[in-house]
Amino acid sequence: MVDRAEIDPEMQEETLATPGVVDKYQAAGKIANDVLQRVISRSVPDANIVDICAYGDDEIEQEVKKVYGKKKLEKGIAFPTCLSVNEVCGHYSPLKSEPHKLKEGDLVKIDLGVHIDGFIAIAAHTIVVSSKNDVSAEGRQADAIHAAYNALQVALRLLKPGQKNNDITEAITKVCESYQCNAVEGVLSHELKKHLIDGNNCIINKSTFDQKVDDYEFQVNDVFGLDIIVTTGEGKPKETELRTTVYKRAIEKSYSLKLKASRQFFSELNERYPTLAFSLRSFEDETTAKLAVSECCKHELLHAYPVLAEKEGEFVAQFKYTVLVLKNSTTVVAGLPVDLSKYKTTNKITDESILNLLNASMDKTAQKKDKKKTTANPEGEAPKQ
Repeated sequence: MVDRAEIDPEMQEETLATPGVVDKYQAAGKIANDVLQRVISRSVPDANIVDICAYGDDEIEQEVKKVYGKKKLEKGIAFPTCLSVNEVCGHYSPLKSEPHKLKEGDLVKIDLGVHIDGFIAIAAHTIVVSSKNDVSAEGRQADAIHAAYNALQVALRLLKPGQKNNDITEAITKVCESYQCNAVEGVLSHELKKHLIDGNNCIINKSTFDQKVDDYEFQVNDVFGLDIIVTTGEGKPKETELRTTVYKRAIEKSYSLKLKASRQFFSELNERYPTLAFSLRSFEDETTAKLAVSECCKHELLHAYPVLAEKEGEFVAQFKYTVLVLKNSTTVVAGLPVDLSKYKTTNKITDESILNLLNASMDKTAQKKDKKKTTANPEGEAPKQ
């Protein structure tokens, strides 16, 4: 196994223009969507969250074995399956010793990721847990779902060459305000690169005095994990008492661990998850893993994904797509659609600029036509939808 801390820099320069890379993103995205659908089908009343998370991870590992079998490529989990309920914002992927059952009416965010040869497809989806076939919701749950999904759709339409990241942030805010919701602070949509889930170029969910990102103009061949998290609360989540179980190797750090158990854990970690995120649940000896991760974190060998939450009684919704910025189109390779008619809200979007974006087609042929019209008449009116 290659240590990604010592990886050849030239390998990291593979982009969508490199032959075969788009195919790998698409293959990873298909697996992510298929597994996400299966996890959704298991997210029913009285189902145990840890069992669902373990199932999602197992399905990813099984599905990646079926693709690129004739090539020796690294394949597997890019982000472990997480199920975060109601006011919990994300990263809840409990251990086997921490059972927690879903209840009728819970608002659940499902988050997971797949990689093939280091090319990452991540996706997240929000559902309402129900024993009925025709799932529906109303009130503040519906507000959060509408706000998050419509914000994602607006962001998707702005994610194209020539547009800037902070334009997307402003649009997200407008959508959230329409539903009397807030974008969750501290959430970043990162550029994705080979073996890198958190690239430097990013889109911030909500810009504040203390939290800003540098301006970035999107380029052809960019790949982004477009992540929108919206709350009915203030949007300032706090760390909870729920155990942090999701981590990622800090490849820029090194240290000679003292405990034998920690060294064994770290060796296995470097073998199985050299660059991407994992859950402690994936290690057989839970007690040893908890002990080892404590020493690893003490010496900054791991980046933690803590479990954050809004105030109890609030609702948080999340939708995430993996998006490829191609020459003539912006293409989603991971992430599922939502039928918003199932979620009844009394609020609606009235801002004309946002409505125009939502009405813009994401069909590849339509995008190509729009691009040609814009090129032919760059100072003219926007083409009618």
